[in-house]
Amino acid sequence: MKFDIDYVEKLAKVLADNSLTEISLEDGEQAITLRKEVMGVAAPVAAAPAPQQVQTAPASSPAEQKEVKKGKPLTSPMVGTFYSAPSPDAEPFVTVGQTVKEGDVVCIVEAMKLMNEIEAEFSGKIVEICVQDGQPVEFGQVLMYIE
Repeated sequence: MKFDIDYVEKLAKVLADNSLTEISLEDGEQAITLRKEVMGVAAPVAAAPAPQQVQTAPASSPAEQKEVKKGKPLTSPMVGTFYSAPSPDAEPFVTVGQTVKEGDVVCIVEAMKLMNEIEAEFSGKIVEICVQDGQPVEFGQVLMYIE
């Protein structure tokens, strides 16, 4: 059975964009099922305490606002795993202090076994990389700040 990779990528995007855990389609003799990995489901549970801590300790909110002021946040467009380099033995796409142009690849977010290159949405200098290589990330999570 063979599927068009663009079709599978679109299904994966629908899965991620709509907070679904599974999509199944059948068309005659062909069938496909996409499921989120356990890691993608466990990550929201781990992330849930952070907002509660922010609510119970309002003093941390101004600190977060100061971080935003030091650069524009580049956020993850999907749930997945963050990778700073194209392969484990390769150099990272970007480092702190490096200047990037709009459209430059700055990292990879793996979702559903698909490696999605994340591009800079604007030009500037990388001032902070907020996630570790191999760390699970959520949709909308700040990956790095660019000023």
